[in-house]
Amino acid sequence: MASEIPTTHVGSLPRSDRLRDLLADPEARGCEAFEAAVQAAVRRIVRKQAEAGVDIANAGEQSRISYSVDTTNRLTGFGEANVTREWPEDLDDFPEYGKALLGATENIDGPVATGAIDYVGESALQRELQRFPDAVDAEDVDFAGRFHTAPSPGAVMRFADSNYHASNEEYLFDLADALHTEYALILDTGATLQIDAPDVLAGYTLTYKDATIGEFREAVQTHIEVINRAVEGLPADQIRLHACWGNYPGPHHLDVELSDVIDEIYQADVSALVVEGANPRHQNTYETFEKYPLPADWQLVPGVIDVKTNIIEHPEVVANRLERFSNAVGDPSRLVAGADCGFETVVEGANVVHPTLVWKKLEALVDGAALASERLF
Repeated sequence: MASEIPTTHVGSLPRSDRLRDLLADPEARGCEAFEAAVQAAVRRIVRKQAEAGVDIANAGEQSRISYSVDTTNRLTGFGEANVTREWPEDLDDFPEYGKALLGATENIDGPVATGAIDYVGESALQRELQRFPDAVDAEDVDFAGRFHTAPSPGAVMRFADSNYHASNEEYLFDLADALHTEYALILDTGATLQIDAPDVLAGYTLTYKDATIGEFREAVQTHIEVINRAVEGLPADQIRLHACWGNYPGPHHLDVELSDVIDEIYQADVSALVVEGANPRHQNTYETFEKYPLPADWQLVPGVIDVKTNIIEHPEVVANRLERFSNAVGDPSRLVAGADCGFETVVEGANVVHPTLVWKKLEALVDGAALASERLF
């Protein structure tokens, strides 16, 4: 049995101003200057994670504009169109705040499926995957583990509509078949695959705004079936599922309760669940695992630092949160201490924590996990 609680995070970490500028310019992406900037950024991210003491690290999603839609660049069948991006339903209740936070819900240019979907991005993904071990070697650091993120089919669907498919379900299963290749390539490196699936929680106030809880449960069942299609034949013990209620500082008063869908989420062919537990709306998440025990072969990666506040958590606060999750799960060796979501999930958006504070928050995570480990083992 492990003697301490390891630490990780959810994936995206702060980009440099130079890299943000390059990512915002479609003509700059892919040029030599862009690749050099990404490599330098990944080296910095790897070094900063090592300095903070993070155990299970990644490349910080430095080369991506967004955690969810970059994958469409590695798929056939996608074009660009003017689409409407609506607010989450909780912001509809507070339109003045919603406009101040996200701006008007006007049309924007974004990816849209217009044809058959196939995976053609093997070389581009291999280049992305190689940056982490190259940076680890260059910085002469070491980590207990490595993870790499990829969106669920439902996350892609949320941000990329289809004008080609007859139904959302048909679209989702086509995405699953294509993303299977991406997932397999990630796992071939020995990394843990993290599937980012906000659709199974945040989908309630986004994609399924008008659904009842019962209808949303049916939707979640489909989304989990789709994920299982995408990971079919792949090693579940290398896969963790990340579910969240949306990485924006909204009121979140209309979020679905985790307990309403947890039994459906437990049907996923994975071995770990990454879920929020630090933000003020969902600090009661641990109670769900008291009532609905974690599957016997799963780990839990609870968020114990909040990515929507610039307040740096006290290590004692982190330790207390981990103790509550440990008591709920019944075994501290089944925990990995994490964050609620990514720190910079998109280049332009509602990223709240200032880049200079991210590392102090991760240090608090590490210190708090060490305190909890002293108490629990």
